[in-house]
Amino acid sequence: MFRSLHMKLMLIMTLLIISLMTVVGAFLVNSVSGFYLNQFYDQMQSVFQNDVEFVQDLQNAAEDEEDGAEQIGQMLRTYTGNLGVDGQTRNYYVLDAATSACLTSSDSAEHSGNLPMTHNLSAALTGTVGDASDASAAYMDVAIPISRGGRDYVVYIKDSKQTVQSLTGQLVTLILEALGFGIVISVLLSFLLSKTLITPIERLTEGAEEVAEGDFSHKIEVDSRDEIGVLTATFNNMAGQLQNTIQEVENERNKLDTLFLCMTDGVVAFTSRGEIIHSNPAAEEMLGQALPVGETIDYSAIFGGGAIQDELLSTRKEGYVSASLELGGRSLELLMALFDREHREKTGVLVVIHDVTERHRTEEMRKEFVANVSHELRTPLTNIHSYAETLVDNAGALPADTEKNFLSVILSESDRMAHIVQDLLTLSRFDSGRGELNLTEFSFAEAIESMVSANMMEAQRHGHVLTTVLEPGLPRITADRERVTQVMMNVVSNAIKYTPDGGKIEVSAGKLDSGRVWLEVSDNGIGIPKQDQGRIFERFYRVDKARSRESGGTGLGLSIAKEIVEQHQGEIRIVDKREPGLTIRVELPVEGPRHGRA
Repeated sequence: MFRSLHMKLMLIMTLLIISLMTVVGAFLVNSVSGFYLNQFYDQMQSVFQNDVEFVQDLQNAAEDEEDGAEQIGQMLRTYTGNLGVDGQTRNYYVLDAATSACLTSSDSAEHSGNLPMTHNLSAALTGTVGDASDASAAYMDVAIPISRGGRDYVVYIKDSKQTVQSLTGQLVTLILEALGFGIVISVLLSFLLSKTLITPIERLTEGAEEVAEGDFSHKIEVDSRDEIGVLTATFNNMAGQLQNTIQEVENERNKLDTLFLCMTDGVVAFTSRGEIIHSNPAAEEMLGQALPVGETIDYSAIFGGGAIQDELLSTRKEGYVSASLELGGRSLELLMALFDREHREKTGVLVVIHDVTERHRTEEMRKEFVANVSHELRTPLTNIHSYAETLVDNAGALPADTEKNFLSVILSESDRMAHIVQDLLTLSRFDSGRGELNLTEFSFAEAIESMVSANMMEAQRHGHVLTTVLEPGLPRITADRERVTQVMMNVVSNAIKYTPDGGKIEVSAGKLDSGRVWLEVSDNGIGIPKQDQGRIFERFYRVDKARSRESGGTGLGLSIAKEIVEQHQGEIRIVDKREPGLTIRVELPVEGPRHGRA
């Protein structure tokens, strides 16, 4: 039925009207809901945040006042207009913050017990203003903690959204009625339109069948100047242009052949049977042998093994696979992909060969440069540190305070640079494979408690609450205690640095059934944006460079921690959390790494 173009056009027009009305309806419903939601919270903000005098009246109790809840209720009744309280869809409640019992309300049902606990109400009962909005909830609410006469109350405003639901129902009814009229009109118009379009298309089909049979001299009569008329005229010119097109394709093929010949990267293409169908001089020069077209090759003899080729041919893998090859003192990178996945008997493998020898050499030079610069800088930095410390202790030429301030800055910067150098040396040792582990058996719990004690003073200096939650019976582990402590110190110090003063930092640990122990450091600080979370373990990478400079960060701490954890065959990662802040999790094997044990 729907193979007919006539029916397809009618169906498309009908679906278009349905889709359009659905989108418009959804937009209107969401807009209405969003408007009422924003209006509610704006209204609450104007009363409880902007009307300072009203809030003060709620909090100030008379000397002989006996029932603070009733007084609060009376003041709320005078503000029912400002709050939009109507006693039906929107009501106020005054609750005892200690017991969460409803003391007075505008609800005709007169709640005498506890109200249903919501997120905002729960927040207000803990002393925090609960004004979080949730468009998906069946209600709108706000909860304000109030202290009056030495007693804590919660003023709770709740709207049942009946007004929104009623208006939404009316909108849906109106949209459905409009949709019905639209469908009828679209069916009629699409029928007339399809009849107008199909007749010239049928004539064009007849002419195309004759051309397919080899009659290029047949011309189709052009009756209109619209798009179909243009298509008909274009079809008439197709036969005359066919030979020119074939010639252009041949010219393009010659261009591609020239491009392959001049490419600096090697290109080899061969069939599933190993027959070479294309190769360029760069490939022959890199591989050190001739690759004549039409010759059947032994893949393993050229590329050092046929496993990847066999995988491509058997699985029809999408994209490409890569492999490395060392040949004649060169480092070659092979990128292989199928050039015809649809036909098994015609498929083959295309290999692009990159000479990455220079890139590898440059990478080695970079690593060597980092190590050399680190060693060269360490001696003069030590001298600067000693000289600055001596001047601070014997200041005299300048006023004492000024001299000590300047020299303290020099001392601080020299310490910071020495720390960078030490981190670079540590990373250099890891890169060169000289970061051996000194494995010993020690108590994981004691190591954590020792590390927390070492950071407690710094945490208190920032007003943080640093807590420890350890599962009972944490085992002794085999690891490099100094390195593991360095990992924990880096993670905890980052939490202290990047959590605003007065924050909360929790260090927790436990054991997994898989024979691993875990450590999590969670804070309520500034956190890390999603787009940056995948890069925080890269060297020198800092999310907020200005903030890192203020905190003394170098961008190396977490990269060093990652290297140490991976040497222990463990894992370090960010744990997703809904609350603000950041949680980093470290897992280590209890028995230590399988290789390199002391």
